[in-house]
Amino acid sequence: MRIAWLASLLLVGGSAVASECVVLLHGLTRGSMSMNRMERALIRAGYRTANIDYPSREHTIEELADMAVPEGLDACRAQDSVDTVHFVTHSLGGILLRQYLSENDIPELGRVVMLGPPNQGSAAVDELGGVPGFDWLHGPAGRQLGKGEESVPLRLGPVGFELGVIAGSRTIDPITSAVLDDPNDGRVSVSDTRVEGMKDLVVVEHSHAFMMRMRRSIDLTLAFLATGEFGDQP
Repeated sequence: MRIAWLASLLLVGGSAVASECVVLLHGLTRGSMSMNRMERALIRAGYRTANIDYPSREHTIEELADMAVPEGLDACRAQDSVDTVHFVTHSLGGILLRQYLSENDIPELGRVVMLGPPNQGSAAVDELGGVPGFDWLHGPAGRQLGKGEESVPLRLGPVGFELGVIAGSRTIDPITSAVLDDPNDGRVSVSDTRVEGMKDLVVVEHSHAFMMRMRRSIDLTLAFLATGEFGDQP
């Protein structure tokens, strides 16, 4: 497993301070490079970062959570004077954090932004799970993101941390979208990104695959980390 993390001690016109670190967790079938643009914006805002690369297709959600989340925490804690650890996650990454917190505490946990999280599972897994190649492409964790008996998101309870959810309403995958409730981002319905206990939710006109790279999603993420709400964003 590879850690792709960068640190910054400089404040660049933002409210972040050097004592705050952000762990970034990518989504299913992706890698840490998919979070690079988000990471660069966080660094410019003054945050230290730990952009974690984990093998999303090779293990169950439980196993991945025990790999990726502690690696991010260790990377942040290894940096001098860090006293707050935030998380920014895409898709599966958010479920890994929820799974980890269902069994562990993070004393220095700050705010969390989840982009396109299947917090109520995704009907696409149940409808398309029988298509040849599904398990090869998505691995054991992909099978656990549905709404059936294997669903991990549905057995996790309400969140007990400061959470902002960014949901997408644009799709570039008409086949998958056909089995999802509208609006959806091509992988997850907006309604299924919700979870009891979240503090704020905003809908952006972006697709699941690219929302974490879009300027609006990045600006919203920075706003929530700084203030605990998305606010009135143009």
